[in-house]
Amino acid sequence: MTTERIGPSPTASEREMLRTFLDYHRATLAWKCDGLDDEQLRQRSMPPSTLSLLGLVRHMAEVERAWFRRVIDGEDIGLVWSDERDFQVAYDATDSTRAEAFAAWQAEVEHSRRIEREAASLDVTGYSASWAEDVSLRMVMLHLIHEYARHNGHADLLREGVDGVTGA
Repeated sequence: MTTERIGPSPTASEREMLRTFLDYHRATLAWKCDGLDDEQLRQRSMPPSTLSLLGLVRHMAEVERAWFRRVIDGEDIGLVWSDERDFQVAYDATDSTRAEAFAAWQAEVEHSRRIEREAASLDVTGYSASWAEDVSLRMVMLHLIHEYARHNGHADLLREGVDGVTGA
């Protein structure tokens, strides 16, 4: 499987640029996992950390779910892997599979894309309990770009540790 990453046009509108940068970073995480089996995807960085590529995919499913569905769309739903709303639980992918993790992540990405497309503008707001204030869709998209960029740096190191593959 080869994941295609398309960067934004340097002259795109603000919304299109945010959308495309977010999709670029989503594709980067998938790309870092290309060609690996379940065991390789579960390989941890170093003790005592439970961080793995599969754990990052699971974590980002939780992040997408929380920010788009819970905050912007106002859905009263829990997390996928934690009843206590603990985002760290997703990192432990010991018993997870590519199929399970990617299905959950891709489903949340599709929900996020739908919510963003249906929003009247980037100024639409929702309440963030973790920040204890209203946040705009613009802020959520920027926050997710930040989350993906940070975790894609982790994914670079994890992938190199699994099979030596590097690349931005």
